Amino acid sequence: MSQKTNLEKKNTNNRSIDKSAIPLLEKAENEGIELAWDRLEKQQPQCGFGLLGVCCRNCNMGPCRIDPFREGPQKGVCGANEDTIVARNLLRMIAAGAAAHSDHARDVVETLLMTARGQAPDYELTDLEKLKALAELFGIEEEEPNKMAEMLALKVLDGYGTREEGLEWLKRAPKDRIEVWEEAGVIPRGVDREIVEVMHRTHMGVDTDYVNLILHGIRTALSDGWGGSMVATTLQDVLFGTPKPTKTKVNLGVLSENEVNIIIHGHEPILSEKILEATEDPELIELAQKIGAEGINISGMCCTGIELLMRKGVPMAGNFLNQELAILTGAVEAMVVDVQCIMPALTDLSDCYHTEIISTSPKAKFPGATHIEFEAEKAGEIAKKIVRKAIENYKNRIPAKVDIPDSPTEAVVGFSVEARVAGLGGELDPLLDAIKSGKIRGVAGLVGCNNPKIKHDYSHVTLTKELLKNNVLCVVGGCNATANAKAGLLLPEAAEQCGEGLKEVCQSLGIPPVLHMGSCVDNTRILVLAAEVANALGVDISDLPLAGAAPEWMSEKAVSIGTYFVGSGILTVLGTVPPILGSEKVVKLLTEDAEEVIGGKFAVETDPYKAAELMLDHIDKKREGLGI
Repeated sequence: MSQKTNLEKKNTNNRSIDKSAIPLLEKAENEGIELAWDRLEKQQPQCGFGLLGVCCRNCNMGPCRIDPFREGPQKGVCGANEDTIVARNLLRMIAAGAAAHSDHARDVVETLLMTARGQAPDYELTDLEKLKALAELFGIEEEEPNKMAEMLALKVLDGYGTREEGLEWLKRAPKDRIEVWEEAGVIPRGVDREIVEVMHRTHMGVDTDYVNLILHGIRTALSDGWGGSMVATTLQDVLFGTPKPTKTKVNLGVLSENEVNIIIHGHEPILSEKILEATEDPELIELAQKIGAEGINISGMCCTGIELLMRKGVPMAGNFLNQELAILTGAVEAMVVDVQCIMPALTDLSDCYHTEIISTSPKAKFPGATHIEFEAEKAGEIAKKIVRKAIENYKNRIPAKVDIPDSPTEAVVGFSVEARVAGLGGELDPLLDAIKSGKIRGVAGLVGCNNPKIKHDYSHVTLTKELLKNNVLCVVGGCNATANAKAGLLLPEAAEQCGEGLKEVCQSLGIPPVLHMGSCVDNTRILVLAAEVANALGVDISDLPLAGAAPEWMSEKAVSIGTYFVGSGILTVLGTVPPILGSEKVVKLLTEDAEEVIGGKFAVETDPYKAAELMLDHIDKKREGLGI
């Protein structure tokens, strides 16, 4: 059991605004259980060189660091200065984030290929209309669905490699945006090629020009946004269906006191879809009842949960900083994990309770977890094995340790691009008219993680509420979306918290003012919608009254996402400080000069009220530029 040591009693209300999290934070405090917040405190003071991005360990002459106070070394052993070191470190963060999304996507493509060839009998092609549209995009003339899917999968896999041409997915981007990329020399190619080039450029003795390095970072991120992530989102729709609006419940209160609770956690829905099906198997339900449970209850955590939430309305237990708290309820029989955002601390914490941590990916093993490896060819069989293991663990639950928060919050989710357009009467004109009239001042894409450096969910929800008051329609994804769902902002009734114009639009259409677009990889839905609006207006994405923000980001994936937003021409406001402040030149390039080259730029603002002001000023300038 991981115990706190030498820690004073904390005011746990200062750690989260999530009503379902607060009693469990108090429980952890009373029981002496260490959580992410405690581990962050033990890390203080964090390395100043690391926070500024001026430490380098890219060769064994180091590690080297630059003294920001100019009293110590100003160059590494090889001669690299702060600009080179900061740019290299940022470039490697982008590469890692792009790799995470794009490798997830590769698994989806390979599953699609196996499905098309009949090698994964537990899967089927669900959205044939989207499949046909993608075949047309890729120039595939085959009409038989399985053959069409096979050809599409092979073409997409081909696009991962070292081709000279740009990505086929770039046909979705506005012509003006393509021209900007060509002029800047950042047309993205296959994501594998771009990531390999990152690692080459940042090797000792290669690229030392910070501008050249950052430009390739933008190119790499674009290969994720308009390649890898877009692949995952779109082909998951083909396999599992394109999300449509559905009502569900969120927060830790979705756990059941009298049922077997299974939480699926991570980012890939390939297995979790089958686990959902297994929980509905009559034989397994009967087994659960024989053991003494009333049934089987499945809920989600992080983006794997969001995938089931969007398509099937499966309840959502929480976002990143809820994962440890879920185990603290004492009611979770199994937490089934795949890849990304899974805390290694879960296995230590599970020793204090009866929860079984079950890992499933060959890419992600956790000491102390039970490993049941997923194979697409045996998906249904493996899913049933996992569910059966969870059921058998129900008898080990300790009733005295069960503490499930009350009152889950309702939410309306499932707003894919197609669903948004359908909600507008099947065309973009109502949205465009509302923007032109000023009823909708602009649109904000709000995404990103939780970070214990910021009060859990506070910046996400505060920024959203400020934008809604000012008639900004919000489209949200990932942990941000879950934060806003827990706060009740994903309901049509939340229109009452909006400015009069947005309120009128939402009430007339019967939609929430905050539209849940999906998981982290689904942030590309924002790009697709932005491209469609830009094409309809005959302008570039950078001309739109649109801004993005990641108020509580922490992961390398968020760095890639933010960079492909900026590379697509969108102002992106970061709510936690990236490790780049050690180079004034890199900071200036990313927060000022990039706008002239690529049409978008970063801003950093830790105060969500001030972040809202930055976004509103930007939106107003873009409205003025469009003459509206």
